[in-house]
Amino acid sequence: MSGASVAKPGRVNLRLPATSANLGSGFDAAAVALDFFLDIDAEPAAEFSIAATGHDAVRCARLEDNLIIDVYKGLLRGNDRRIVPLAMRMANGIPLGMGCGSSAAGRLAAIALANHFGQLGWSSEQILEEACALEGHPDNAAACWLGGFVAAAREGRRIHVARVTPPAAWRGIVVLPSEPLATSSARAVLPDSYTRADAVANIQSAALLGLAFAQGRGDLLRVAMNDRIHQPYRASLCPLLPRLLPLAGQHGILGAALSGAGPAVLAIIDSEDSLAQASVAILEAVVGLPQPQLAVSRFVSDGASVVSG
Repeated sequence: MSGASVAKPGRVNLRLPATSANLGSGFDAAAVALDFFLDIDAEPAAEFSIAATGHDAVRCARLEDNLIIDVYKGLLRGNDRRIVPLAMRMANGIPLGMGCGSSAAGRLAAIALANHFGQLGWSSEQILEEACALEGHPDNAAACWLGGFVAAAREGRRIHVARVTPPAAWRGIVVLPSEPLATSSARAVLPDSYTRADAVANIQSAALLGLAFAQGRGDLLRVAMNDRIHQPYRASLCPLLPRLLPLAGQHGILGAALSGAGPAVLAIIDSEDSLAQASVAILEAVVGLPQPQLAVSRFVSDGASVVSG
């Protein structure tokens, strides 16, 4: 109706799970959602502000060189929308620079905020496509947005995703070192080409990986998480990895792999009952290195939530 006022969007609450990508053989293609989260409550304000708690709170509260704010502003400018300053309250459960999907969660948060406050009208599929375009690969973003275990592939901007709910009994132990690692540094050590033998070995393992999650075949994970594409080259940057990979198949540890690009390592445990013995074995295996933090996690079937009002 001519002259009718358009309601301005109000407060929105976001919750986005951490993710562990690659899972060994599923390089840039597979990931699973974990039960620690980035929570953001945002509302329009006169100027930008962030009150942050949790992991890396000081870094998260910075307004300069802030991934969420920078992506949010860029999307609004790129879509000819006014930049709405936001007051954000953030509780961050995802450690930065550890390979737990912090950048994917941050980019998805920024896109969801721009979609809400810029009234872009994007569908869930469009939000995921934009996040994958910004990330450069679809695994973390797809698992964060949709939850569960995902296998994802890009076709231009289009993202094709298959998703299953991981077995309820399985647990994850994320072994977190004291120092982060930039994804750019982890990618810089990878070669430009691979032998046919290495490529075939990874295809075989990756094929098992998806079916192991879909069928609850924990007995397959030790082989399914074997990798010859990225982990051998990143081991020098991620000293936990060569210590922990040999534990797969023992102490209730079904499989182990770098979490994302590292430096953290994800160990998948067969059940809650095995967590204590698995934790002891992990800590014994890394004696001589700076003692890591062990973060126990469930695999979650729910993805990101966006609640307005």
